[in-house]
Amino acid sequence: MTLLRSLLFNLFYLLWSAIMHVVSLPLLLAPAAWVWKAAHLWIDGTLFLLRLFCGLGYRELGLEHFPHGPAIIAAKHQSAWETLFLSRRLNHPSFILKRELLSIPLFGWFLRKIGMIAIDRSGRAAALKQMVRDANTAFAQGRQIIIFPEGTRVAPGAHKPYQPGIAALYSQLNVPVVPVALNSGLFWGRKAWTKKPGRILIEYLPAIPPGLDRKSFMAELEARLEPAAKKLLSGAV
Repeated sequence: MTLLRSLLFNLFYLLWSAIMHVVSLPLLLAPAAWVWKAAHLWIDGTLFLLRLFCGLGYRELGLEHFPHGPAIIAAKHQSAWETLFLSRRLNHPSFILKRELLSIPLFGWFLRKIGMIAIDRSGRAAALKQMVRDANTAFAQGRQIIIFPEGTRVAPGAHKPYQPGIAALYSQLNVPVVPVALNSGLFWGRKAWTKKPGRILIEYLPAIPPGLDRKSFMAELEARLEPAAKKLLSGAV
């Protein structure tokens, strides 16, 4: 049954995505706010299809820590789900993402239009400086920044070293960092076309205030985020 439901979801998701991308093409000439409205419609439709065909919903924890003002959101990354959900849940956020995504026909054009922050991962120091400049521009527009500290999707229970991008943003932007734990990979795995029924848990953790030195910040972020993510995987909430 899970295979059949996943097949139906994937078929309707591809169709829905193709329709939305083509119909929204003229919006590339319109203000970015119009593109965001189309993106929200696409995401809402996708989350609806997940509920309808796969029986997959979500539950938010730690809403008292939900970021409303300027903040960097440092989230675990296990699935495509959180890129959709956080795009919809936050205030027109700007993701830190790899530059290659901007080259994807249609999809990449829309990412560029709404001001996502693309980073050349081979650029090192120069790329980090440009990322900070772009993040300052996003903050000036009243947006929040989302970064995945490990730099890529990581399977549930696995862990990769945190990349220097999050430390650069924290040290230069002087805003709090809100860690976000989740267990989406249990239901929508990396490169997996099957989607399992259930309820994804996403938890907003207490913000790390600005002012720590680089080493202390990185240790604090990992100390908060990793145990919380493991707790969600065990279902002990």
